[in-house]
Amino acid sequence: MKKTLIATVLVSSLTTASAFAADNSWEKEASDAWIDGKAEATLLFNGELNNFDINTDVKNGVVVLTGKVEHSVDKKLAEELVLGIDGVKEVKNDLTIVDMSDERKKERNYESDSGFTDAKIATVIKSRYLFDTDVDGTDIDVDVEGLVVTLNGHVGSEAERKLAVQIAKNANDVKDVKDNLRVTKKS
Repeated sequence: MKKTLIATVLVSSLTTASAFAADNSWEKEASDAWIDGKAEATLLFNGELNNFDINTDVKNGVVVLTGKVEHSVDKKLAEELVLGIDGVKEVKNDLTIVDMSDERKKERNYESDSGFTDAKIATVIKSRYLFDTDVDGTDIDVDVEGLVVTLNGHVGSEAERKLAVQIAKNANDVKDVKDNLRVTKKS
């Protein structure tokens, strides 16, 4: 009788444990699907990238970027944008940089390297604000000139202001941040 009882308890414990493991797997898959959708949308809404040439795959919060881009700055921008998404643990950037034809280079009419980098910095910072739940990025204007970031707008607290400035300082290639943010109580 004791052996039957112990065996029954053991079998039910293993069944329950495997059911929880299956549920955990479902949650991870759902989380990965959410991250994948968010990454695709982030890349789609960025005007500097051709996201149709960029593929995203997510497993356990690790995003793998594959496909091709035209410049190293595009590769870095894609990685930075995806890295700013909640739930992303790591980005493996396997994007390939391909040289485009001379005709396409003329069509693109690229800005100077610093102007292009300025645009990338502004996009990365603004995206990080929009995805950060502690910063209301809709009220912050981000201007970048010569790798110097100028922040204008309103924030709800001193802590939010400090966080917004720190996020800007943490972006790659930023030389300095000018803080013109005003703290205003939101009603």
